[in-house]
Amino acid sequence: MSAGGGVLLDFRDVHTYYGSLHVLKGVSYEIREGEIVSLLGGNASGKSTTMKTILGLVRPTEGTVTFRGQPIHGLRTNEIVKRGIAPVPEGRRVFPRMTILENLEMGRYTRRSEPGWDAELDRVFGLFPLLRERRHQQAGTLSGGEQQMLAIGRALMTRPALLCMDEPSMGLAPRLVEDVFDIIRAINEQGTTIFVIEQNVNMALSIADRGYVLQMGEVVLAGSAQELVENPLIQKAYLGGA
Repeated sequence: MSAGGGVLLDFRDVHTYYGSLHVLKGVSYEIREGEIVSLLGGNASGKSTTMKTILGLVRPTEGTVTFRGQPIHGLRTNEIVKRGIAPVPEGRRVFPRMTILENLEMGRYTRRSEPGWDAELDRVFGLFPLLRERRHQQAGTLSGGEQQMLAIGRALMTRPALLCMDEPSMGLAPRLVEDVFDIIRAINEQGTTIFVIEQNVNMALSIADRGYVLQMGEVVLAGSAQELVENPLIQKAYLGGA
């Protein structure tokens, strides 16, 4: 884990609505280069809306989202990905009838005219040797854990500066959850900044530099991972403390 460099993503005083429903209420975060930052919270806290707002799937009514100092909250999703942000969506969402290799090729779609395919593929296969072995196998025949590896690999094919992961532990057996978080740490150590949205607070804070806690569309706690682990409110609400 890194102490973090300059601000890479700045999510500033963001308000979003679904119709008349006020989902994010003046939310602010920042993610610095080299960090792993965790966004924590229960269902209906606004975590997924945060991800959708970063990726341009939801546009803020007020506030700004800037990446490398440039506003991105008015851009289309493909433009945001081209600038260096890659999503690993909740529920994996691989292309089940395509092979592993074809799924990885889809990850290069926004950069298909650029060189570097072989280098990115080697990086992904280095992280996930199983994908190399099964590269001609249909993605829909993989287990949940293997599909999660593929979803992460597909995102890495864009050569992102920021990897945004939405509930990477969802639906995985505990042993596989540990494997996935070990991989997240390894990706970060290779130089990729990571923003992870997660309900598994223990695992998320075990790898994070910093975290934010979202409740009902508002940030209620923020601090270093260690500060959050030691916070009585976190211990009571999420970690089974008294």
